[in-house]
Amino acid sequence: MRHTISMLVENRFGVLSRVAGLFSGRGYNIESLSVGETIDSKVSLMTIVTTGDDKIIEQITKQLNKLIDVIKVVDLTEVDHVEREMILIKVSPRQADKAEVLRLAEIFRGRVVDSSPKTYTIEITGDEKKIAAFVELMKPFGIKEFVRTGKIAIAREGTRKT
Repeated sequence: MRHTISMLVENRFGVLSRVAGLFSGRGYNIESLSVGETIDSKVSLMTIVTTGDDKIIEQITKQLNKLIDVIKVVDLTEVDHVEREMILIKVSPRQADKAEVLRLAEIFRGRVVDSSPKTYTIEITGDEKKIAAFVELMKPFGIKEFVRTGKIAIAREGTRKT
């Protein structure tokens, strides 16, 4: 089962390396990883997506809590939360398809962030299913490349473990 783990960490040199080392040293895979400062520039929030059963996730959580510079670890899979990803996708539609590409971007509440005579670069934000659906719709129009962020997530206010 996929789990989204949220970690508050001290914003110090080597923290990311220690976290990644914990996963690789125990043979666990990180499917996505996103890190950014919080309101307090001395603290960062890491969002890690990994796979494992409840025992493995419990072990990962315990090991993460033991790391120096780790303030708090929460498995967001157990609480009501909001999650998002972002994709920048560059498509190269034929002239006849350009209006359809723009229409689909609008339906997905995306926006064109760059264009050239031959390409559009579109930004889409949403959950994993929305991103995947948009990529599938763009395939016939000629995807040149895309990049996507890892998942970011935040617990809803007043949530409790289920």
